[in-house]
Order: sequence, then C-alpha cells, then structure tokens
Amino acid sequence: MIKYAIALLLSVNLLQAQDDKSLIQVGDVLEIGRPEYNTFKHINFPDANFIIKRGGIANYKKAEGQEVIVTSVKEKKNGGTEIKIKRNDGGRFFGINTVISADLEKALESGELQAR
Repeated sequence: MIKYAIALLLSVNLLQAQDDKSLIQVGDVLEIGRPEYNTFKHINFPDANFIIKRGGIANYKKAEGQEVIVTSVKEKKNGGTEIKIKRNDGGRFFGINTVISADLEKALESGELQAR
C-alpha cells in the first residue's frame, strides 16, 4: 500500500513539473534581467570577440531590460527546455544577431530572464 502512495505522489510531482514547462509558449513576452554574475551563463549570447569581428558593439549591459519574444520552444534530451528569443522591437542583438537561444529553466532561476 505504501508503494502505491509513493507512486501516486511521484506521478503528481511529475505532472506539476510538466505544467510549469508548458507555461512559456511561442509568442510570450519575457524581459532580459540582470545576471547573477558579470556574464550571462544561460542566455547564449555570442562572445565579445565575435561581436566585434562582425562589426557590432559588445555591450552586454544594453541587453538588460530589453523585452524579447519567444519564437520556439524545444525539449532537450536531458529534460531541459531550450527556447529561441528575438527582440520585441525587431532590432538585432548587438547589431548582428536576430535570434538567440537560452536554457529556459536555468535562465528563469538565475534571473537572466523574467516573465512579464
């Protein structure tokens, strides 16, 4: 009987975890927040040397506070969720990239992405 109770609790927890991931859908608006440290770890911005080589300006502080739109949501093999985001105003990140990928759960936990 205890085995069934434990199995029931685990299944309820798994269903709740799946519901949390489905809260973010294509078309949702998020905001880029301030990273915990000096660099973004869970939003895959290009390195500064690539930005400079392509003629952009490598100023990561300008990215803070920008509104972004989710363009795709994809489940990874390890159970995480990868999203692709673009700027809400239609501009490019650092003058070169239109779309950037991010690890959804880790970016939300660290405050790099915030729900609007």
